[in-house]
Amino acid sequence: MAVPSTDLEWLTYLALRHDAEKPELEALDHYYEGTQPLAYMHPEIQREVGDRIKPLVLFWPQLVVDAVEERLDVEGFRLPDEDTADDDLWRVWQANDMDEQTQLGHVDALVMRRYFVVVGSNEADRDTPLVTAESPLEMFADIDPRTRKVRAALRRVLEQDDLARLGERYATLYLPNRTVWYEWGEGGQGWREVDRDEHNLGEVPVVPVVNRGRLSSRRDRHGRATRRLGTSELAPIIPLSDAANKIATDMMLTADAHAIPLRGFWGLSPEDLTDKDGNQLTAIQAMMRKFLTLPQPEGDGAQGKEFEFSAADLKNFHGTVELLARQASGMAGLPPNYFGLAADDAASADAIRSRETRLVKRCERKHRSFGGSYEESSRLVRRFQTGEWDPRLRQLETIWRDAGTPTVAQAADAATKKFQIGIVPLRQTREDLGYTDAQIRRMEEEDEKALQRDPVGVIARGMTGEPVPAERDGDAQPVA
Repeated sequence: MAVPSTDLEWLTYLALRHDAEKPELEALDHYYEGTQPLAYMHPEIQREVGDRIKPLVLFWPQLVVDAVEERLDVEGFRLPDEDTADDDLWRVWQANDMDEQTQLGHVDALVMRRYFVVVGSNEADRDTPLVTAESPLEMFADIDPRTRKVRAALRRVLEQDDLARLGERYATLYLPNRTVWYEWGEGGQGWREVDRDEHNLGEVPVVPVVNRGRLSSRRDRHGRATRRLGTSELAPIIPLSDAANKIATDMMLTADAHAIPLRGFWGLSPEDLTDKDGNQLTAIQAMMRKFLTLPQPEGDGAQGKEFEFSAADLKNFHGTVELLARQASGMAGLPPNYFGLAADDAASADAIRSRETRLVKRCERKHRSFGGSYEESSRLVRRFQTGEWDPRLRQLETIWRDAGTPTVAQAADAATKKFQIGIVPLRQTREDLGYTDAQIRRMEEEDEKALQRDPVGVIARGMTGEPVPAERDGDAQPVA
């Protein structure tokens, strides 16, 4: 297909591609939310059970996604030749609540392959451009196969109050040199342009944050979206989750029908069953008591006889669910205890870190790929601020919180030893210990005061790694 040439052609083209992909994205979202339909259940059983037994859904997809997302925390941006983080970029980031929005975006990217960061001008404050996180259910981007850059992007918003009547109501088309806003015309008149911004950036201000993108641009065997636009973290988990939900639901059905011993009586009818007050038991009461009555054959003068069937053993269901959980644990790179399974090794600190090796490495891979998108969006922010591209920002790096889970004592011991032998400076040591840039600046101010009070003592303590003493209230002398 030829590349669209007009704005409306781009809008129509992107909308058609997005509509073709949305059902699959919505299905992935249902798995994360635990609202997916039950698989592997025979239709006859479903009709027989009806609404009496609800499907038992094990939230394994949500567990897999959240375990990764909880370790993806952006803490700032920094140039390689700078000692501290870029305060202005972080100010814009926080002014747009991106520290909160990225958490939501990471979930969408892990579940639905990607999300988008959009940068735009802010008429109220030019120094603080607008930065938003957008769901893949509302936005779609076309990627140039040669440059790997966004060629055009479309965001459509549904008017919730008139959803059934109007459907898509608002749309925003993002192109390299302009952004165009549309409304859906009354009476089915189609899209009507309402405003545009000729920003002349030369680049689409939309940055995809792609999860597990692939180099190949071809579609998979089901004709689904190109793999360059990402892969869901749930892809290997969904078949195992479907199987586990089926087994868990079967277990509940079996428990309802056979887990309670069934007592039977020969020679009695349902009318003969009464409670302690002589009131006849209803059908529901008899069912809950697991009674089975069989009429006495004619001509047999024997009295009613009682017998009992043994209750069903549910251990076979337990074993199957545990097997599936171990398979899911291996596919997701999560420790078995995340799935409620007992681990073979002792629960020591070293054992815990060993179990999380694959999880930590997987999160660090996300740091690199997601960080590249955030660095690109930061370059757009500076372009909107100054009107020029800053070539220094091509070396910008994203600062992430450590994805590992070392103990405080271990982290402090390792950071102190590296400082003592001269591998890293004091500021890097404090960063390794997890202090924020503001906290480190306050520490440096206190270090400067201490240096002025007792320069010899501070230098000596710095060589041995001992802490710098704090100043006593009302006392300008160093603490002994």
